[in-house]
Amino acid sequence: MSAIAPQPRAQSQSQAPAQTQSATLELPFRAPYDWPRVLRFFSGRATPGIEAVEDGAWLRAIDFNGASGTLAVRRHARKHCLVVQIDGPVSAHAAALAAPLSRMFDLQADPAAIAAHLRADPWLAPLVAAVPGLRVPGAWSGFELVVRAIVGQQVSVKAATTIVGRLVERVGKRIDAHEHARTAWRFPTPAALATADLAGIGMPGKRVAALQGFAQAVASGAVVIERKDERNDNSVANRSKDARADNTPQPRGKRQDRRIDALTLAASASNDLDAMRAALLALPGIGPWTVEYVAMRAWRDANAWPATDLVLMQAIAARDPALVRATQQRTRTDTWRPWRAYAAMHLWNEIADRAGAARGG
Repeated sequence: MSAIAPQPRAQSQSQAPAQTQSATLELPFRAPYDWPRVLRFFSGRATPGIEAVEDGAWLRAIDFNGASGTLAVRRHARKHCLVVQIDGPVSAHAAALAAPLSRMFDLQADPAAIAAHLRADPWLAPLVAAVPGLRVPGAWSGFELVVRAIVGQQVSVKAATTIVGRLVERVGKRIDAHEHARTAWRFPTPAALATADLAGIGMPGKRVAALQGFAQAVASGAVVIERKDERNDNSVANRSKDARADNTPQPRGKRQDRRIDALTLAASASNDLDAMRAALLALPGIGPWTVEYVAMRAWRDANAWPATDLVLMQAIAARDPALVRATQQRTRTDTWRPWRAYAAMHLWNEIADRAGAARGG
């Protein structure tokens, strides 16, 4: 999404014994940043046994680069940054964790640019004014998010959470000697989920078949669900930053090369997204809503729009009763490009604020 290159600050105590290995990251963001609503979104969708929101923090056990450990993410009390506490052997990879966590918590967004565009629409203007720091919460795992999206088809957020929790207990693995009960499980692997007995799990047979067909496609490598890290993470941004730091005038050719690099990366990213959308949509039981929801959150497509989402359709129809169908609504929603994912969040958030709970998505 709209990007500023994160400049994390890391402090490490990795020379301590294994059980006390730890590191701390400070990940900056552009204010405003609505941390309470980010946490509310994650809390309402937290997979039981895998992740939790407690005392103003998002918590999870992870495996990363062959090492395991735990994460605790909080907002800094004074600075414009999130503070990540990393415990266990995975703390040795603190620097590498900065980029995926920044994307997950949408720290690279430019809220001023997003608000300037969306508030031009009279429907969205009051929503943006009320919640100017709203973000699009991401996901730690694209695979987990698709599983949840399939499970969540035509059921409430609460019901989906319950069923995914059953999947974890039936097919996942418990982490030995893990002190925090709410994050003491590992999510089922694609291979395990593809072959598991899911009788009585609480889903219709066709949805079970869709879920296991997806898991098998990922396990076999037929479908790639985790988007590649933005190539050479922020390499173009870093080169531009280096050029600005050096007061030596840049030759026109080099400036043009950087612009070409940026355009090439953007085109390549767009092509990647198109291919990933097509591959996921081709699987039985997966429709446009699932694909766009995954694009919003896992693939960080700021323009993704789950057009058939019932809450979004109702929110638009309430504003203009002539716009009842998704096809009728498209002319209006297209004016929200390239920030339609943020428009979706504002409309979902409006309903969630009224209900005082997680609604939509």
